[in-house]
Amino acid sequence: MSCNRECVLVSGGAGYIGTHTTVALIEAGYDVVVVDNFSNSDASAISGVEKIVGRKIAFHQVDTCDRDALKRVFEQHGFNSVIHFAAFKAVGESVADPLKYYQNNLVSFMNILDLMKEYQRPNVLFSSSATVYGDTDTLPVTEESPRQPAMSPYGNTKQIAEDVLRDCCRAYDAIYGIALRYFNPIGAHPSALIGELPRGVPNNLLPYVTQTAAGVRQCLSIFGNDYDTPDGTCLRDYIDVVDLARAHVAALARMLHHGMKDKYEIFNVGTGNPVSVLELVNSFIEANGVDVPFKISGRRQGDVPAVWADTALANKELGWKTERNLTQTLRAAWAWEKHLRNID
Repeated sequence: MSCNRECVLVSGGAGYIGTHTTVALIEAGYDVVVVDNFSNSDASAISGVEKIVGRKIAFHQVDTCDRDALKRVFEQHGFNSVIHFAAFKAVGESVADPLKYYQNNLVSFMNILDLMKEYQRPNVLFSSSATVYGDTDTLPVTEESPRQPAMSPYGNTKQIAEDVLRDCCRAYDAIYGIALRYFNPIGAHPSALIGELPRGVPNNLLPYVTQTAAGVRQCLSIFGNDYDTPDGTCLRDYIDVVDLARAHVAALARMLHHGMKDKYEIFNVGTGNPVSVLELVNSFIEANGVDVPFKISGRRQGDVPAVWADTALANKELGWKTERNLTQTLRAAWAWEKHLRNID
């Protein structure tokens, strides 16, 4: 298949952020090819995307660590741009099993870059993370804030992958890259047809909140209430996944329409508003009128006390800003959970 319009390969496109970005790309007029191995996603996510956009999408069940299988996708489709999401992402698991994270997250991305170089596909948009800032000294963080030593192997894979992309952009004339450092994606599509779908026990806060509200989990644990923050719980920058998806579309347009000022660029993608873990839980309860039993537990290894974004650069250079407020986001997350559990 060759793509009639501007075509984009989305690796990890059946995942949480990948599905929402795929929808945003199609709605913006792009053709999309999705690859995913369903290691932390489900085929139902592709069905959800297709229901939202009203058509089938090109999909290949491929592990991006399998270079030969990935190469066949490059040979079959004429995309010029890749958005790379495919990665393991659980901070705690990465601490317990670092080799799993280094093997998967780095090999997959190097395969993407190697094939882009071989097939002369120039544009790569990398899914990075605020974890690259580590336990930062200055808040909010800007793109110029120094990267501190990573607090987890997961965070370190993002730092290393950024360095690999930067070096490839410098070394190879045909490769251009943008790394989007996003903060804490939450929420779901307003249709309630796609959302965060963790396998087993959720590692992220909001899916655990929604599952506790739905009765799937007995009690939510809040990890630490003795941090140097207003209420003692960690401060984070929670961004609606739909707003985050739009940021990828804006960054891709910058690459395709020659708006880049350098061959490798970095942008923070967040709201710029810190919200505590306890505040998020209480806001969810208030927004949805449901009970969420919770308890305070000890600190979790790999967590930093506080981090939130200065988004001025993305606002200016990408022409992008967040649109959805926290109440909308928390209501969408609960609507998605109810859809999954057939709750009225």
